[in-house]
Amino acid sequence: MADLTLTKTRIQAGVWEGVLVVSGEQIQPQLDVIHQTQALEGVEVVEDTNAPGRFTVRVPIPRELLYDGVQTFVMSDRASGDRLASFSIVTGQPIEDDIRAEIDLLRAELDMLKRAFRRHCLETT
Repeated sequence: MADLTLTKTRIQAGVWEGVLVVSGEQIQPQLDVIHQTQALEGVEVVEDTNAPGRFTVRVPIPRELLYDGVQTFVMSDRASGDRLASFSIVTGQPIEDDIRAEIDLLRAELDMLKRAFRRHCLETT
């Protein structure tokens, strides 16, 4: 089983960028990026030819998903369902000590856990 570590490098021109390091079994990783319950299209995972097991990840952020409030995006490994990273974008009027990002992240993680639990129940019956 491969161990995946995803680290953000930057957000530029509407694209989240990061580095994914795969240790253990060498695989071509596939990532799911979820906003609320919607999977994002156009996620790129490209291997670094100079460093085996190292991949560049690019996630285009659709402008139609940006509106007032906190928008949270959760990235997970498609094979295992493990959460690798997340990021939030806050738009509109800033509010001091805003916990909306934390609540939104908890909701996204709860949705991911529900999907994993349902998948587990289907596999064990």
